[in-house]
Amino acid sequence: MNTPNQLESIDQGWLDYLSQYITENKKSVMEKVLAQRTRFITVVLEDIFKPHNASAVLRTCDCFGIQDVHVIEKVNQYKVNPFVTRGASQWIDLHKYYTKEGSAVQDCFSNLKGKGYKIYGTSPLPGSISIYDLEPDKKIALVFGNEHEGISDEVRENVDGLVHIPMLGFTESFNISVAASITLYELMKKVGKYDHPDFYLTEEEKQLLRMKWFRSVVKRDDLHEKAYLKSKNP
Repeated sequence: MNTPNQLESIDQGWLDYLSQYITENKKSVMEKVLAQRTRFITVVLEDIFKPHNASAVLRTCDCFGIQDVHVIEKVNQYKVNPFVTRGASQWIDLHKYYTKEGSAVQDCFSNLKGKGYKIYGTSPLPGSISIYDLEPDKKIALVFGNEHEGISDEVRENVDGLVHIPMLGFTESFNISVAASITLYELMKKVGKYDHPDFYLTEEEKQLLRMKWFRSVVKRDDLHEKAYLKSKNP
């Protein structure tokens, strides 16, 4: 028997129930966003030192239609800063990796490679290619390291390649949120020419997000869930 907070699989009746408490305008905006959402490109943040920088990246990903952000936690644990994300964390899926034993990097990379991603670390080290030369011909995961040291040696040794933004001044790097914005902009600008059949979300993925998003905008969704389940099992 279902219990409160257990409605995680697709339940059209539950969606219809929640829908009556959401304005038509809000639902229309959600549908427009869903139509442009993608998991073809994703972002990985490694041990980010300043939480507001990571939160700014979440906001950037939402703006570019990126659904998933992966956070590798080592020394630093990430907490969403709502004043920086401007609500973006409500709409994207945040995946965290932390382990006292083993490797959070390996856990993250195994997950991504199992889903077909080619993983690129962002770094200006020798052998790194320009972001302007990186072609999104396959699923891409971009790894951004922390503000002090960049990506770790472990990340660098396990990625499929390195990529950087060419710098024209004396400063060696952009702020991480700026770097993410530039990198995603370049990839999204080029990806259209490939016409990937799996670029946008599947209908099943959209339905699961509708369930998540509907719940997030309906006040006291827990009480509504109890009422819905009671109506199904009087």
